[in-house]
Amino acid sequence: MEQPHVDPSLDLEEEIARLKSERNAVILAHYYQESEIQELADFLGDSLALAQAARDTDADVIVFCGVHFMAETAKILNPGRRVLLPDLDAGCSLASGCPADRFRAWRARHPDAVAVSYINCSAEVKAASDIICTSSNAEAVIRSIPEGTPILFAPDRNLGRYLVEKTGRDMILWQGSCVVHETFSHRKLLGLKARHPKAQLIAHPECEEPILAMADFIGSTTKLLRYAVSSEHDELIVATEPGIITQMEKAAPHKTYIPAPPNNSCACNECPFMRLNTLEKLYTCLRDMSPELQMPVALQEAARLPIDRMLALS
Repeated sequence: MEQPHVDPSLDLEEEIARLKSERNAVILAHYYQESEIQELADFLGDSLALAQAARDTDADVIVFCGVHFMAETAKILNPGRRVLLPDLDAGCSLASGCPADRFRAWRARHPDAVAVSYINCSAEVKAASDIICTSSNAEAVIRSIPEGTPILFAPDRNLGRYLVEKTGRDMILWQGSCVVHETFSHRKLLGLKARHPKAQLIAHPECEEPILAMADFIGSTTKLLRYAVSSEHDELIVATEPGIITQMEKAAPHKTYIPAPPNNSCACNECPFMRLNTLEKLYTCLRDMSPELQMPVALQEAARLPIDRMLALS
């Protein structure tokens, strides 16, 4: 979706606030959004917190500043409300790497297994799963499954491998990965650690195994934020999408936060999908009440059950 033409004389923050009030809308934003969108959000969080906020809102309109699967989750939890996404092209490499037809065929080959799907997947994959998880509650979800029960885990192999180590449960893993969390360079991180010997490395479990092996702390986006604030260390290397650093700097401004380096000099550690949402698109989205997420009712109902199972454990 191209950047919309917007009158440059407009105060976009003021216009967004006005439209939000007129529409009785709520703006939900992920930590990986641009800082200017984070500042305007009514609720800011990771995938689990945003799912809970979407479930609990009483707004007529939900504007989801995140990616497509997150807006789908909001619609599944709010079938009677309008859900807008500033850019419908804001996808996810994990979701696109796990097509529903292939996932269903994979499940069929393991009929006795419980299928656990990370929330970073399409509504169709959610509907074909037994329970959903996020990085915040994945360990609790896995531990809730009776011992001896075979487990399928999709679509993130890195998170799945981490959970196998944490829980001791053997799982069959879908071989997907996050385009952002796979860009971090092990070699460059070693060099960065050498230059900053007192810095701690904190990492999201979507990172590859060599990065996690180096990490002083591993956790979901929210857990990384809490750790950054509570840790006694004043220098932290952050191995996840650098949008979270905005909130770290607000919560503990006296500390130094260093984004983990990608494999080359590009901004590959920034999620290209999250960054498709802009202030201009947020404004026109509210102004035009478009683009609006549409989903068949039957799909919403089928996908809600495994999401509700997750929320009951959270």
